[in-house]
Amino acid sequence: MATYKEISGFNIKSLATDPSNLLKGEIWYNSTSGTLKVAPLVESWAAGGVLGTARYDMGGFGIQTAAVAAGGNINPGHSILTEEYNGSSWSAGGALATGRTALSACGILTAGLAFGGGYWPPSPTTGATEEYDGTSWTTSPGSMVNGRYNMAGAGIQTAAVAMTGRRDTPPSSFASVEEYDGTSWTEVNAAPYATGASTGVGIQTAALNIAGEPYKNTVQVYDGTNWTTGPNINTARDEAGGSGTSTAALIFGGNTPPETVNTEKFDGTSWTETGNLGTAVKYNGASNAAPNTTTLSFGGNAPSVTTATEEFTSVAAAQTITTS
Repeated sequence: MATYKEISGFNIKSLATDPSNLLKGEIWYNSTSGTLKVAPLVESWAAGGVLGTARYDMGGFGIQTAAVAAGGNINPGHSILTEEYNGSSWSAGGALATGRTALSACGILTAGLAFGGGYWPPSPTTGATEEYDGTSWTTSPGSMVNGRYNMAGAGIQTAAVAMTGRRDTPPSSFASVEEYDGTSWTEVNAAPYATGASTGVGIQTAALNIAGEPYKNTVQVYDGTNWTTGPNINTARDEAGGSGTSTAALIFGGNTPPETVNTEKFDGTSWTETGNLGTAVKYNGASNAAPNTTTLSFGGNAPSVTTATEEFTSVAAAQTITTS
């Protein structure tokens, strides 16, 4: 029988205490406890600081330790509220100029973008675009070519993409796609199929348009010019949160129906189910500029409007090897 060294190329370390900085797949013998240990990747959600105001269908952007929740529905009413997350708690930020629901957003805390939204009377669908500098919002002179709500957004403040969505006239989802260059929006190649309430991740030249209504499991891939079909997610849904890149993405929550705790991770080839949210939720916001290893889910319906925030982490953790 081959030895571990012959298989792996090195011996198992003998240590008196567990290493402080673990690596995925690391294996060692703890001489103090007399146990063989390994460090698999552990992916899970934990409760974070609650939003100041409960709402859903808001725009979310940023990273886990510097996130923004903008607008949304405060049941009833279109919110102008902006809140900022510092990794442990939410505080008030600058108010949007245009209150709206089901808007999209992207970027980072100090350079964010909010666009589209509206849809519930008395507010019509809007193409209004606003830029955030970490303190206040400035209305962009460039409004969207096609005002819409429930679209998927991705990118940064100066290079964003708005994918598919819904419109008022006629009331329907559509396949229209637009790009923003920091000043104006331009309509580009349409997506392969129309959908609303999908989830966007990535950048303008490498984006995913994931799932969508009614409860899709399909993925549309955009390279900045053309569209292709990507691997399906495992659980069909719409109105979910998402973050990461086109080759390392995360989708979580959403409406299946009903709302779900399901979380899936993409490695560029396939989707794999990972640690579930603590509470099932739909219409949740997300820190969509975050990697798929550390992100946030906040607000939404669970099934009532919530202030809850959950933090996702993906870390190597020590576990004892047993024979059972």
